[in-house]
Amino acid sequence: MDYKYIEQLLERYWLCETSLEEERILRTFFSQENVPVSLLPYKDLFTYEHQSLEEEKLDKEFDRQMMELVGEDTVKARRISLTERLKPLFKAAAIVAIFLTLGNAMQVAMQSDQPDELNMAEGYVEATDGVSVAIADTTHQDSMKMTEGPLLK
Repeated sequence: MDYKYIEQLLERYWLCETSLEEERILRTFFSQENVPVSLLPYKDLFTYEHQSLEEEKLDKEFDRQMMELVGEDTVKARRISLTERLKPLFKAAAIVAIFLTLGNAMQVAMQSDQPDELNMAEGYVEATDGVSVAIADTTHQDSMKMTEGPLLK
């Protein structure tokens, strides 16, 4: 038997050019018992929907049996208030506030403990008149006299 029409429909199906009626023809063709060996790999694709409809569905009897296994006759819904819903958000906000407070306290403590030692470690000394001078330089150039001299006398 020649299956050229089905093969043409398959080609059009892969190119997304088939109509719903042509896809129904393909499903009908592949749902029959005698499908040629060359087209057998495509059978599962077109019969899947039909097979899933035939599978056993859950009904009220299943629900009753499950409730007997659990041991409860009815399932009671519990009302959750707005504050109970927001408790995780409150906890997260409290943790963020604690970290920010501790971080700020550490920063203030570190700055007030060693202001001069930090500047000395970097190689700078603050002068009393507000000018900072580098200690690492051994010479100082006077811009007015254009002469070089020692930095610390």
